[in-house]
Amino acid sequence: MAAAFRKAAKSRQREHRERSQPGFRKHLGLLEKKKDYKLRADGVHVIKQTKEEVTPEQLKLMRTQDVKYIEMKRVAEAKKIERLKSELHLLDFQGKQQSKHVFFFDTKKEVEQFDVATHLQTAPELVDRVFNRPRIETLQKEKVKGVTHQTGLKRIAKERQKQYNCLTQRIEREKKLFVIAQKIQTRKDLLDKTQKVKVKKETVNSPVIYKFQSRRKR
Repeated sequence: MAAAFRKAAKSRQREHRERSQPGFRKHLGLLEKKKDYKLRADGVHVIKQTKEEVTPEQLKLMRTQDVKYIEMKRVAEAKKIERLKSELHLLDFQGKQQSKHVFFFDTKKEVEQFDVATHLQTAPELVDRVFNRPRIETLQKEKVKGVTHQTGLKRIAKERQKQYNCLTQRIEREKKLFVIAQKIQTRKDLLDKTQKVKVKKETVNSPVIYKFQSRRKR
């Protein structure tokens, strides 16, 4: 009986209505209810601390390993450059400037009649050589070591030019590795929490330059 009475009393109850926005605050929109706040603020007011995957010490060590690897590759490239230079008997990278001969004459007539092959007593085909340039009497007596035929000389010249191109590419690669190592080292130095001022921006051929605050050593 009591349960039936309670149900009948509830059916007669006044419908519950939440308070609306007051008239002088209607320009602010609908009055925010607690459920609206919970929906808006859920998970926002609590900042979850993200777990560090890499510590600053580990990151600095990784930078160090990268610098060592790049430096190792650069040193290997430099050794290849030196070996290639020795194979090419490189005296000067500019070409034949150091193999220039100077001849002196007493009269202008001797200058006009001057012939390099005759003066050096060798064949005209061998004048451009800087090594293995025998005289005519040697050519008549014994066989000259090396190639004297024009086709063979062209082939050798082509191979030497190919080696020079390879040398140029290796020198350029060594320069790029040096710049990369400098850039990685600069990023590693930035991990130290010291005051710094940027002096020069980073470019393709040079790293960024910072001026760090000097620390007093105890």
